[in-house]
Amino acid sequence: MRERLQALLDAGRDDALLRFGLGNACLQAGDVDAAATHLAAATRHGPDYSAAWKLLGKALLASGHEDEAEAAWGAGLDAAARRGDVQSSKEMTVFLRRIEHGRQPAA
Repeated sequence: MRERLQALLDAGRDDALLRFGLGNACLQAGDVDAAATHLAAATRHGPDYSAAWKLLGKALLASGHEDEAEAAWGAGLDAAARRGDVQSSKEMTVFLRRIEHGRQPAA
């Protein structure tokens, strides 16, 4: 799947859906840096693509970029609100709370 999507990109097709699919395939393969690159491109092509923002945050967190993941999920919440995407909004809110909880000092 990843190879077919990459071939489409190499042939000159470049849009939010292709980049989302390619980013998702990379993330599933454990290639978090490539996933983040493609998912960031998906959000540039489709700024209101809340699912792309959600996966971008996951890829960034997996690659150790917690602050960037937090920013992606914040942008994703804005996108989800514009689109009325309640499910993605709930998921990203949970992800953001987990980051915030992880930063709190132990009692």
